[in-house]
Parts: sequence; C-alpha cells; structure tokens
Amino acid sequence: MSELAFLSATETARLVACRQVTAEEVTRAYLERIERLDATLHAYITVLPEAALAAAREVDRRLQRGEAVGPLGGVPVAVKDQFWTAGVATTNGSHVYRDFVPHEDATTIARLKQAGAVLLGKLNMSELAMGGTRQPPWGIPRNPWDLERTPGESSSGSGVALAAHLCAASLGEDTGGSGRGPAAYCGVVGLRPTFTRVSRHGMTPMCWFLDAAAPMGKAVADCALLLEVIAGYDPRDPFTSRRPVPAYRAELGRDCRGLRLGLIRELYAHADMHPEVRQALDAALAVLRDLGAEVQEVSIPLVPLAGAIFVAIADTVGAAARHEVLRTRAHELDAATRTRLLAAALVPAKVYHRALQARVLLRQQFLQALRQVDVLVSATAPFPPPRHTDLTAPFVGREDVRARFFFRRAYTGCYALTALPALSVPCGFTREGLPIGLQLGAAPFAEGLLLRVAHAYEQATPWHRRRPPLPDA
Repeated sequence: MSELAFLSATETARLVACRQVTAEEVTRAYLERIERLDATLHAYITVLPEAALAAAREVDRRLQRGEAVGPLGGVPVAVKDQFWTAGVATTNGSHVYRDFVPHEDATTIARLKQAGAVLLGKLNMSELAMGGTRQPPWGIPRNPWDLERTPGESSSGSGVALAAHLCAASLGEDTGGSGRGPAAYCGVVGLRPTFTRVSRHGMTPMCWFLDAAAPMGKAVADCALLLEVIAGYDPRDPFTSRRPVPAYRAELGRDCRGLRLGLIRELYAHADMHPEVRQALDAALAVLRDLGAEVQEVSIPLVPLAGAIFVAIADTVGAAARHEVLRTRAHELDAATRTRLLAAALVPAKVYHRALQARVLLRQQFLQALRQVDVLVSATAPFPPPRHTDLTAPFVGREDVRARFFFRRAYTGCYALTALPALSVPCGFTREGLPIGLQLGAAPFAEGLLLRVAHAYEQATPWHRRRPPLPDA
C-alpha cells in the first residue's frame, strides 16, 4: 500500500476501476505523504482531507453498486490556486485574494469532478501567476530534487506535488510557460493546449488571451487523460473551440516513423545554453531518430526576442487587469510583484502596439516552420533549475536583466504568443541530479501528435521512472 502514491493517474484509475484498490486507500496514501512532507516542500496552500475522503468513499460506493465512476474515478488530483473552487478559498497566491471564496467551480474543476477525480487541495503558486515572487505568502515552494532550487514558476506547487508524489495528477496554468517550466524543472510532464481548446471560465486571469489551463502528470498518458476530460466547448467562455475533442489516448500507441522534427536553430545554438542541457537535447534527438523520426534544423528568426515580446504584452495586460489592486491595495503585494506591475503600467501604448505586431510576425514564422516539419523541438528551459537565491538577487545591469528576465522566457513564451500547443517531457538529468525537459510544439489543435511523440520518447527512456531524494522516495 505504501507504493500507491507512486502510481500514475492512469494506473490509479485502472486499479480503482478494477477494484484492486479502493479510492479511499489511494487518497489516504497521498494525504499521509502531504502531512509528512509538505511542511518542507510547500506545494499546497489548502489541503482538503475531509472532502477528499468523502469524495473517495463515494467513488467506492458507486463501484460497489456497479455504477460508472468516470475516467478519473478515484484519482487524487490537486489544482493550482488560480482555479475557482466552490466554497474553498482561491487565493491566486496573494494576500489580496486570501478571503476570496468562489460560489462556483471553474469549468475545468467541474469537469474533473464529473470525471470522478478526488480533489486533494489547492496548490502553491507565484503571486498573481506572474513569477518572480520573493516572499510567497504560503511559503517558498521547494524543488524535490534539490530543496535549494526553484521548482519553476508560476505553477510551482503543481510541479512540486507531482514530483514529490503528493498527488496523482495536477492542473497548472500556462500563460508564458508557467506549466511547462515547472514540469521541466521538476521532472514531470506538462502540456499547454492550443488557446481555445480548454475553457478559461473560473480561471483567475493573468493575461486573458495568453492564459491556458495546463494538464500536468507523472507520465504522458496522464496528460492525455486529463486533456480528454477538461477540453471542449464551454458557453461560459465564448472563445472556446467547438471542435470535437479527440480520443487523445488513442494516439499513444503510434510510433514516430516518418515524422519530421524541426530543431529550432535559434534556441539550440544560443551561447548561453547550459552545456548539460544541450547534451541532453542531443541525446533525446538521437533517441527520436532511432524511433524513426527525421530531424532537421529550422529557423525562426524572431524567437530570441519572444521573451521580451511576451513581457511587453502579458505584463501590460496584467497591470491593466490589476489596476484597482495597484490603486488601493498595492501594499499587500509582494515587492517584486508590485514593482513589475507598476513598471508595466507605465509601458507606452506605442511599445505595447509594436509588441502586438511582433507577436503576429512571430506566429507567421512559426506557421511557416510548421509547413516544413510536423513537430518543433527545443529544450524547455536553457539551463537546469536555478537556486532560489539566484532568482531573487538584485539585477546588476541590462545584460543581467536580459539573461535572467527575457532569455529563459523565449523558450516557452513563444508558444503562448503564437497560440500553439506545446509539451514538456523529461529528457535527462544533470550530473547534480537536476531534471532537464524536452519541449515539443506543433500546429493548432495538434495535441494528439505532441502526445504521440512524447509518449514514444518516454517509453524509450528511463527518466520518468526516477524518484527525487525524499524520505521513502
């Protein structure tokens, strides 16, 4: 029974459905780990033990009666505290929202519950989903692979909880890499769907036209399962696509033979990329070639500026959305959040307009590249997880700002700006035992293709089977 918490969501759902284990047993296994480890890791803001056990028992009762329980029946999940949960505080990682208790669930949360998932609690995050928080109100989330390292931002707790096996699956949010970044830094899988694929109703916005719910899992199959559950049209979010939701898990058994993969030259050849990240990327490409894929370089000239373009747009929209907070409650914000929003509020309209134009050009370049290849490839992050102190150290000049603030955001922000789907899957570890992520990107609504390639790679490599050095790891 002590191994139950190390199962993937897909494996858990199968065992519960076959009544080899009970949903209550699985839920208790996770609650025990949360109680024992989370005081150190700070993955959770709110834990819901009574409600979780009640939901698990209901799944068990329905199974005993021979009733269907849904594809996530009995699977303990946790969600970023950016998603509304009826009757449960949704803090958005900020003191400003500490007393906000929604009257309804976000569409994604409602769909998870309808699919039989057991909600363990709400996960820690960077304040207002922005990243860079110096003193998170509910503790600094710690990377299970090295407690002195960041787990990534802003879906920090979503990555930590998965890597430390404090939930079977999690839901993050990805505005410019906030799901894929923590996935890479924590050694798990994170998917940013095509914009409009998943409803944003009840998801507290950072930048409304870049935000995307991000399924995260211990394995690629878990992300496929979560996406099947949460995707689809929602009349409460008129931007959601009316396209039918494919059976994403049906793609997982297909191989990579004949697929054309495009290595993004500008993100590969950058002099600032960490050498061990480049080595891991080279090794991953070799595996994909062995699986039958063809690999070629493609050029996307504007992509090195994607980080700057992203910040110019997302921060400016975020500052506008938080105008009232800045006017009346700025003193309650973390110093880094306050500074970033106030600076963004001063961005001239001309600069914002030019950033929007650059976004259009960047999307054109990505779509042009995707006419040459089926899937785009890069590292998810150009370096391993930094130390917490490296992220919060004062800037020492414009080159330091470029390297720390804009450079890493180019790798993930480019897919947010272009409204394209992207996925991060573990592809190795540094000599210090720090995770490295492989990023795959594709054309609009080609999530099935991404999942197919990522699953084939995952099954050919051992990275997803490693456990971090925690007690009873």
